[in-house]
Amino acid sequence: MEFLNNDYFGNRLIDYLYFLTSFIVGLLLIIPFRLLISKLLFRLFGKSNDKKDNEKFNSLLKKPLRYFLMLLALYVSAQFISLPDFLVSTEEGGLNYAEYFDKAFNLFLLITIFWTLNRAIDFIGFKLKNKALKTESKVDDQLIPFAIDIAKVLTVVIGLVMILGNVFDVNVTALVTGLGIGGVAFALASKESLENLLGSFTIFFDKPFTVGDIVTLGGVTGTVEKVGFRSTRIRTFDKSIVTVPNKNIISTELDNLGARPVRRVKFNIGLTYDTSVENIKNIVDDIQKLIDEHPMTNQEGKVRFLEFGSSSLDIMVLYYVESPDWEVLIDAKQKINFDIIDIVNKYNCEFAFPSTSVYIEKN
Repeated sequence: MEFLNNDYFGNRLIDYLYFLTSFIVGLLLIIPFRLLISKLLFRLFGKSNDKKDNEKFNSLLKKPLRYFLMLLALYVSAQFISLPDFLVSTEEGGLNYAEYFDKAFNLFLLITIFWTLNRAIDFIGFKLKNKALKTESKVDDQLIPFAIDIAKVLTVVIGLVMILGNVFDVNVTALVTGLGIGGVAFALASKESLENLLGSFTIFFDKPFTVGDIVTLGGVTGTVEKVGFRSTRIRTFDKSIVTVPNKNIISTELDNLGARPVRRVKFNIGLTYDTSVENIKNIVDDIQKLIDEHPMTNQEGKVRFLEFGSSSLDIMVLYYVESPDWEVLIDAKQKINFDIIDIVNKYNCEFAFPSTSVYIEKN
């Protein structure tokens, strides 16, 4: 076994074997280490993981964790060998490749660390959002995405600072001082971004709406899906996404439809002019009774014969649905509309439509 002590490029053959063996063992340990980390993350939430959690974890953390553990295995294995002498220069002005290898390794290691942390924040956010959906309060639905965004931004900033300081030898203290001096210029250059950021904090503290509320802002009506650093996303009833800058939200009149205890419905129905007075009275009374007895309306509904239209006898129908929910509103309107048709048909009356009668006189 003496040949194992033969020297090749500054290292014994047995050192290369130690390097390969430790690296292969490290690669084999990647899967159990990844499973251990996933179990630790799951235990943070007090219950075992399910299939959806596993799928989400793998989609977010499988790749960055694999690269991170591979780099750790490479680092541990590299302790058994050293670079050849011709790559390590001790002369002044000479190229020391060992230093460049160290910096490159540190760069990739820091990237994988903060990549893993960023994905871990996404996974924690996914779990917290699922928990928030099970609570009645909407504040946590709005706060969790915002807190996740802040955590991710801080992670990226800290990662960049560490890369600049440890890899590129930048004086971080001097850099921060320089940023402080140039802070005024930066603030002026990013005035709109700062206004949107301040707008997001105003929305959180003032709470004009929460995630899930139906709002009308300018010409946009829809459901609030997310409040971010710069903007708020509103899902319209056409299922499109409208992104509104936060500074516009706090400076524009906003109607929070979701905060209303009831939803108002008002419309007219027109009967033909050959409808008798008795039938009109009966139809008005029956619709009034229908509105009063409906389980989703209150006792403030009004049904009145109001106008003689150009081609119809107009009856006003006004009622309030005791729910801010859009689905409840349209279901109640549909049921009432069907019943109104049945009431009109019950008295053999007809709905009027825009029409014109022409009389021709013969001399």
